Amino acid sequence: MIKVTNVSLRRGGELLFEDASFSIYPGHRVGLIGANGVGKTSLFKLLDSTLPLDSGDIALPSSAKLACVSQEIFDTELSAINYVMAGDTDLVMAKQELIAAEVKNQDEALALAYDKIEQAGGYTAETRAAKLLAGLGFSIEEQSQLFNTFSGGWRMRLNLARALMTPSDILMLDEPTNHLDLDAIVWLENWLVRYQGMLIVISHDRDFLNTVTTNIINIENKKIDAYTGNYADFERQRAARLSTQNAAYLKQQKDILHIQAFVDRFKAKASKAKQAQSRLKALSRMKRVSSAHIDSPFSFSFFEPEKMPAQLLTMNDCDIGYDNIRVLRELTLTIAPGDRIGLLGANGAGKSTFIKALAHEISIISGTVERANSLTVGYFAQHQVEQLRSDETPLEFLTRLDRSIPERDLRTYLGGFGFSNECALRAIGPLSGGEKARLVLAAIVRQKPNLLLLDEPTNHLDLQMRHALGVALQGYEGALVVVSHDRYLLESVSDKFKLVANGRIEEFDGSLSDYTKWLTDTRSQKSALLKEEVLRHESKKDKRKREAKSRTRKSELVKRVSYLEESVNILSKLVSETNAKLADSSIYVEGRQGELKELLGEQKIQSKKLRCAEKEWLEATTQLEGSQL
Repeated sequence: MIKVTNVSLRRGGELLFEDASFSIYPGHRVGLIGANGVGKTSLFKLLDSTLPLDSGDIALPSSAKLACVSQEIFDTELSAINYVMAGDTDLVMAKQELIAAEVKNQDEALALAYDKIEQAGGYTAETRAAKLLAGLGFSIEEQSQLFNTFSGGWRMRLNLARALMTPSDILMLDEPTNHLDLDAIVWLENWLVRYQGMLIVISHDRDFLNTVTTNIINIENKKIDAYTGNYADFERQRAARLSTQNAAYLKQQKDILHIQAFVDRFKAKASKAKQAQSRLKALSRMKRVSSAHIDSPFSFSFFEPEKMPAQLLTMNDCDIGYDNIRVLRELTLTIAPGDRIGLLGANGAGKSTFIKALAHEISIISGTVERANSLTVGYFAQHQVEQLRSDETPLEFLTRLDRSIPERDLRTYLGGFGFSNECALRAIGPLSGGEKARLVLAAIVRQKPNLLLLDEPTNHLDLQMRHALGVALQGYEGALVVVSHDRYLLESVSDKFKLVANGRIEEFDGSLSDYTKWLTDTRSQKSALLKEEVLRHESKKDKRKREAKSRTRKSELVKRVSYLEESVNILSKLVSETNAKLADSSIYVEGRQGELKELLGEQKIQSKKLRCAEKEWLEATTQLEGSQL
């Protein structure tokens, strides 16, 4: 169990949270949520002891193994699969012991080292690592590539795979879906649901949180509150809690006004002065209930486009790509006002390439594109966030884009995107990724586009801003094409989906739930085909080895099942005998308290051993049945 007691934390003189107390139990999968900047990552650092406590106490199980995703991009000559395998710390230590034993050339030490390698799953490590990499979108060829050949986003996927490879009792993931496409997110969800240890995950993806989590910890107003259930359960509980809190707040304000009115009326009268002072003391002792701040700090809407032609853009038999390398072929489509298109497909399929072609950022290789004369494109992409001038303020940035707007109007407008008061006058450079993304969105909204192109707009945005963006997009009157791994946003703003795959863009007739099922089925089919391909090309010698290993494994399982079955029988008999002794009323007479206490202790130990033996027997029996299929 993880127990956090009365913890407070300040960073740079600012209080992030205070008097935080909560517990996380084995089997809990906790979603850590809250607006950007409230201290989620800092709490992570407190839990893994990389950040010192200001006050309070954090107790973790002394023997617990903790795994985190490294945020560093290492420089290594390892291949992708070997980099991930190196995350299995138990196996790495076992291999080091084997090397030491080989140097000593001692039979006993060698046997012990080989036994530790087997216990660490050394003979299945490469298969386990390959499955993790495949799930996160790496092809068989890419798994053999050097780590240094991958881009930053793909290196973060490798860091994630390495963390999943690490044996752990506690797994901590900080926004693991940020660098994943929807295919990989669905796979990760399935993996995490099966994870046996304690999971703590920071995420702003409500569908991901709904699927993965069993508990929610929310940081808000410098307080930390724990909730049971997934994100949808949290929303319901928080709404009820805030409703009650707001009612208490209104009642207390009424009581305060009543007491204050009494004090103001009678404090000058000698006969009532003592009572007035008593009321003042009661007022000072009253624990103030905070007003329920349930509204999002973000509030904006899209302006009505100035012109809306019948057809905004038409593509005729277009091939799109880079340097004459065709990524997408034979595209023929028309985008009209009111079209709301969500793009589906794996990373690398060509979704961003298609968006860039629509935005006129890249030229088509062949075919024709007809654009309306009054076409106004609002285009959001990550590179625009990275190209903001660090020396400008948000106010200067918007003023430069349109100098005709009064400063007061711009400042009011920026407030809707979270840049109120002095925030509008701070330099852009130190802003977080989420803040910069909000600023780019603010600039796009002011353009009054009739065609809106959004390529992963929710990266780094917190849940409140994602909600505000979704609400604003639902009222947008122009045409929309969006790429996003945020399923809640994608489904709430799209009227139809197009699947980008195998160099084509085709209509996807179904919902996102249908797409998720399609992904799972496709992955299963690919896995089965790959297994068939491997078996087909397996040499006779390899086949004999595999079959001999399978027979040996089966024989070991038969022995283990028999041993465990005998253990269960013996322990069951002991428990029955102890229970029979405890059923004898004479054990409870005065003078036999010591004997009773001893029997109760034996019953507890025996019952625990029996439960463990039964669990191991069930697991071994299941493995044996699986080996016989």
